[in-house]
Amino acid sequence: MKNVEKADRIHLGSLVEDLKKGRFLIPDFQREFEWRPWDVLDLIKSIFMDYYIGTLLLWKGSKENYRLLSCEPIYAFNGKPDPQHIVLDGQQRLTAIYYAFFQPEKNFPRRAKPVVYLLNIQAFLEEDYERAFWYDSLTKKNAELLADKNLQFEQHIFPLGVMKEGTWGTSDWVKEYRDFWQQKAESESGDDEESKNRKSTYRQYSDDAKEFKEVIEELFNQYYISYIELDRDIDVSKVCDIFTQINSKGVTLDIFDLLNAILRPKEIYLKKMWHDVEDELDYTDPKKMKIYVLQVMSILEQAYCSSKYLYYLVPEAVKTIKKHDGSREQVVLVQNTDDFLSRWHQSVKALKKAIQSLKSPRDFGAIQPSFVPYPSIIPAFAAVKCFVENQATPNKLDIQTKIRKWYWASIFTNRYSSAVESTSAKDFQDLTKWFTNNDDEPEVIKEFIGKYKALDLLSENQKGSAIYNAIFNLFVINEARDWSTFDLPEYDSLDDHHIVPVSVFREQAGASINSILNRTPLSATTNRHVINNRMPNEYLKEMLDNNDKEKVYDVLSSHLISKRAVSILLRDPFTKSDFEEFLSERQDTIKDAIESLLIKEKLDVPIALQTLNNQIEKIEMKLRDLIVSKAGNDNGQYKNTTPSHIQEKVDKRIASELKKKPGLTAEKFDPFSEKLKYFDLFEYFEYFVTKANWSHYEPMFVNKEQLQNRFNQLSTLRNCIRHSREVSAIEKLDGEAAITWFNHIIK
Repeated sequence: MKNVEKADRIHLGSLVEDLKKGRFLIPDFQREFEWRPWDVLDLIKSIFMDYYIGTLLLWKGSKENYRLLSCEPIYAFNGKPDPQHIVLDGQQRLTAIYYAFFQPEKNFPRRAKPVVYLLNIQAFLEEDYERAFWYDSLTKKNAELLADKNLQFEQHIFPLGVMKEGTWGTSDWVKEYRDFWQQKAESESGDDEESKNRKSTYRQYSDDAKEFKEVIEELFNQYYISYIELDRDIDVSKVCDIFTQINSKGVTLDIFDLLNAILRPKEIYLKKMWHDVEDELDYTDPKKMKIYVLQVMSILEQAYCSSKYLYYLVPEAVKTIKKHDGSREQVVLVQNTDDFLSRWHQSVKALKKAIQSLKSPRDFGAIQPSFVPYPSIIPAFAAVKCFVENQATPNKLDIQTKIRKWYWASIFTNRYSSAVESTSAKDFQDLTKWFTNNDDEPEVIKEFIGKYKALDLLSENQKGSAIYNAIFNLFVINEARDWSTFDLPEYDSLDDHHIVPVSVFREQAGASINSILNRTPLSATTNRHVINNRMPNEYLKEMLDNNDKEKVYDVLSSHLISKRAVSILLRDPFTKSDFEEFLSERQDTIKDAIESLLIKEKLDVPIALQTLNNQIEKIEMKLRDLIVSKAGNDNGQYKNTTPSHIQEKVDKRIASELKKKPGLTAEKFDPFSEKLKYFDLFEYFEYFVTKANWSHYEPMFVNKEQLQNRFNQLSTLRNCIRHSREVSAIEKLDGEAAITWFNHIIK
């Protein structure tokens, strides 16, 4: 088959040179330049911040095609064009770069004057990007600024129009900026403090010029814009069809298409590889899922997963990384074709396991793809679980609990509704820290715990919205049972049906008839044969009359319908105010379930384990009393006797508590006894055995090794109980032995 496309990239310096020479033409059937000045500014900021700005689609031109499509230079181009490409996708971006970097005198579209783009060097070097970039109309004042370099230097203003001069011309401007401040420093000859301070400041500005020069040179030579070039000999009708697909149906050539083209010479056939696994990953939009495979690969390798970082998955692609000391190092992340294939298969496997976990009725309850709250969370979720699986960590069960808390916190705070790629990267890094240090709890967990009570579930009536789906998942996790057989249902056949039927009560209820508060998972068969367009005061009464009432209440409770809610639904007549009261009652029940099932993960704990848990809490209180009796209860003794690493953790925990409860004051935590409430169990052991403290406790505990063993036994049992894990017979016996030992020692 004839090769009709070529994937490649061009660095910014070459692109600016091509723009200067007029090598890009726009076909007549393209729309006009429609961006606003702030759109251009956003693009320029993205370039300077080293962000990916998308892929251009270019058609290698010919005189015949330029004439046939009535091509023209890009907006505001001034000069004689030397055309090479017809722009099929990327006109707005190329024109924006041209307008900002070439500073044409032509008015900006729909503006009375030209617009100029400016950069503040000092703000840019401080990474204050909001203050660093701005645009303004070409007023008389701005015209004077552009004509006077000394004025620019004094105000640290770099006109982006200088960029049209390329690397050398721009470097000349920066050298003049450096010399300007160097001369100012040399002219400061006074010995007074004020003069010395000015001299120091001017020298700093001169030194900053060197850093800015390096940034500009790196931008011109190492910032790449990707493009796909279509062969010159493709039929014009096919090119027009491609353009129509892009602009009418919103189907763009995405990163997957680009990588597919780049990887083919390395005998990696991405499209075929995707087709081979597509059926196994049939859980959400396949156009997204195929990119999710690449994103999981990227997160696991480099934490980041935006399109820019996906390029570094290409075998032998060189990535420049900045080290902690400020130096730069070039690395290759994927060594060869076999390495890429191995990572691809690992990613596919991770996604399959993630899908199984999300579909699990006990874990996440997204039994069908349509019930996933945020498909965009899947890459981060899969990568995190894969990371944990491959780590030799002994506390994997605790880690799984943390993953669930992060997942639900992210869903209920709408964390994955935007900026998904950067959010995925941050969450992956935050979670891996949290797995090894309990004090590094991500902020989203605290936000979720602080805000879930304020959720307005009544307004969640749009089927398929994130919160709507999350509540439906909660019903499934709570093992909502069938209303006909009273058994767990066949989850594949479930749908969300109305409790108070639409067909009967829509007029009275209005939009709230479709609220998730009036929906519950039922099979179509149950919906037809139990509800059957009847009001609850008919079909629920029938269920209660014909069956054991307590069993019916238990089944309805599994749907988070309380006894009080049932009593409201049984009212006859059933009015609009009754319906509103039912919704309010069910909302309260659901919020309680969010707390117990998703935040605290409370499952039914046997009475015997509850007793052991209470005994462990009593030992913790005895340990606190013991420490206070030996050290005293003032803050000074806490500072003097507590190891610094424990103090640091306790301070973080107290700060978190103060955030959650604004009514508290820091003074409340001054007594040593209050600080001790924020010790982890094993931190008591660390406190006792420090060199400074051990002499006070050695007569009681005698042996450090034995004390450590008893703390280990106690901690293992406590974690099993509090994280709802199965307690083995040995763990239970060891824990009971530790409880007995501590009670004997601390009398």
